[in-house]
Amino acid sequence: MLTFRSRAGWLAHLFKASVQQHHRELEGPFRPYVAADAVIFDVGAHAGQFSKLFAKMAPQGRVFAFEPSAYARSILQRALAWNHIGNVEVVPMGLSDAPAVSTLTTPIKRRGGVGFGLAHLGDHQSGGEAFEQTVELTTLDGFFESRGLARLDFIKADIEGWETHMLRGGIKTVAACRPTLFLEINEQSLARAGSTPAQIWALLEPLGFRALMAPDFVAVSRFSGPADYLFVAR
Repeated sequence: MLTFRSRAGWLAHLFKASVQQHHRELEGPFRPYVAADAVIFDVGAHAGQFSKLFAKMAPQGRVFAFEPSAYARSILQRALAWNHIGNVEVVPMGLSDAPAVSTLTTPIKRRGGVGFGLAHLGDHQSGGEAFEQTVELTTLDGFFESRGLARLDFIKADIEGWETHMLRGGIKTVAACRPTLFLEINEQSLARAGSTPAQIWALLEPLGFRALMAPDFVAVSRFSGPADYLFVAR
């Protein structure tokens, strides 16, 4: 149950999600890869800042916002409604390498706030206070096929180290559709999930993807430190 401080934090999170727009600086770098009718997967949609950005960039397209956290969804859905966004579908599941039921751990900050931006699958190693939620996982390939989608143009994934698992469960779709991917890659987060940055390159390089490292989007041939990486099909 949320404490008074947590409830106050929820209202603050909701206000920011509803009235602020983060990541505007990425609209330019993303524009060549996001058409007006693009199909986009926002994996780890959190409070919806990327989903709102993508909805604006692809007004005739569809955005699927994957968010297994009930806390995050309670903010995400209200923020989308507040902004009258109708081309985003919230999917209450995570993406992994196989369908499963798993545990999502959400840290509690020292002052009692909910650190829902750090919610993660896999081991909880910080030793701090946290709460757990049972969540459903599916695969990117399975979801793509079940919805009868004909295209996938862009994938953004910020899932606290679970990115390799997501890619393994979507490699068929990625190979066929060749979407641009924007991935947060953090060596420590990946290690918690039992994987490494090199495994991401090993999955995407044979498919003809090259990596650009944010914020300057310079080409890199390997992991070059914790950052966001844009993978573009050659």
